[in-house]
Amino acid sequence: MIRIVIAEDQQMLLGALGSLLDLEEDMQVVGKASNGEEVLSLVKQYRPDICVMDIEMPLKTGLDAAEELKDDPCKVIVLTTFARTGYFERARNANVSGYLLKDSPSEDLANSIRTIMDGRKIYAPELVDMAYSTGSPLTEREEQVIHLIASGKNTKEIASELFLTTGTVRNYVSVILDKLDVTNRIEAISKFKEKGWFK
Repeated sequence: MIRIVIAEDQQMLLGALGSLLDLEEDMQVVGKASNGEEVLSLVKQYRPDICVMDIEMPLKTGLDAAEELKDDPCKVIVLTTFARTGYFERARNANVSGYLLKDSPSEDLANSIRTIMDGRKIYAPELVDMAYSTGSPLTEREEQVIHLIASGKNTKEIASELFLTTGTVRNYVSVILDKLDVTNRIEAISKFKEKGWFK
């Protein structure tokens, strides 16, 4: 019997997931959590084989919890609506066994759990495509500029640090905004961060 703990802050979805998995003959849901703190104590208490968890939860996110469970024998499956490369990178670094999207068919989850129990990892195909096909579109110099913008420096400070004229820095900034398809510096930083491109 595969013992499962589920963590999901939307109560209706938590109940539905629990019922679906309990219908499988070889699975038993032993605990349900509605936040990241709670899931860690349920894993300690019940020693499940698998922990299925959402990312955006109160008190502690699913990724924070996954990082804390990195060396635990319990295998973690992230089940989320967010197909973001930054999240996916963090999940892979936390050694999660699966990263699935909530819009996948429900039978995919049970099949994925069985596959993961056999020692394999399962990642949503669209995430793998995103992670490997879209590196940062910025050149090395443009990346230096966006890092300095993110550290709070203005055009003049960036120019003096990189030994450029302020006009050149302004040109770099407009190319960066154009390449990232955003309208201002704040959006540029948040998109760059969301994609997981900040080294």
